[in-house]
Order: sequence, then C-alpha cells, then structure tokens
Amino acid sequence: MNEQSSSLRVGDFTSLLARLVVGGVFIYHGWPKLADPGATAEFFGMVGVPMPQVAAVVGGLVEVGGGAALILGFALPVVGILLALEMVGAYVFAHAGQAFSEFELVVVLGAAALALGFSGGRFALDRILPWSRRRRQE
Repeated sequence: MNEQSSSLRVGDFTSLLARLVVGGVFIYHGWPKLADPGATAEFFGMVGVPMPQVAAVVGGLVEVGGGAALILGFALPVVGILLALEMVGAYVFAHAGQAFSEFELVVVLGAAALALGFSGGRFALDRILPWSRRRRQE
C-alpha cells in the first residue's frame, strides 16, 4: 500500500466524520423550525426576514433535509450550496453587526457545508449513483 492510498483512506474517513457532525448540527438546529414554525416565523418577522412563515418552513426543510443529505452524501454540491446560502441568510438577518463570537457558528457551518459539498469523500452515496461523475472518473 503506498502513502497516497493511505492518505486517501484517512481523508475519506475524516470527510465522513465531518459530514456526520455538520449534518447533525444542521438537523439539530433545523428541527425546532419544523416543530414550531409559528414561533420561528415570529422570530423571523422580528429580524426582518421576508415572508417569515414561508421562510420558517423552507429554512427548517433546508436544514433538516440538507443535514440528512449531507450525512448520507447525497446531492452534495447542491446541498452544500443550499446550506451555505441558508447560513448567509442567517448572518444577514440575525447576526450582522454582532461580535464574531456571536456569529462564528454560522460562518463555520456555512463554510463546512460548502466544502463538504464539493469534497464529501468516498463514503458518500453520490459515489455509487449512476450519474456520479466521480465514479466514472476513477
């Protein structure tokens, strides 16, 4: 076994671990939005989110569905972009102007989702789907 093969395996495991953790955090934060969309919409309205009732449901679906897809490694580029855009919205409407210590989670989650969307590792469902470019290139 050469050094490059060994590195790829470690990277694949660390990508899987990162997808599990980041996806889990998105599910954890998205679930309350779906469980009580009225309260979420009320908060969204207070911070100026347009169409707060719709945004509450869409935000919850993006976070829960996107988190689950991230964990599975399904549709990673699309999911990474959607989750990153969700975090841009969270920053713009709820965290802009705050100290970094009050919005760092939003920045880290957005960057991690975007990075994992384009480098999810071999242990991703995307790798075994017939339309996967990565599978055909190997």
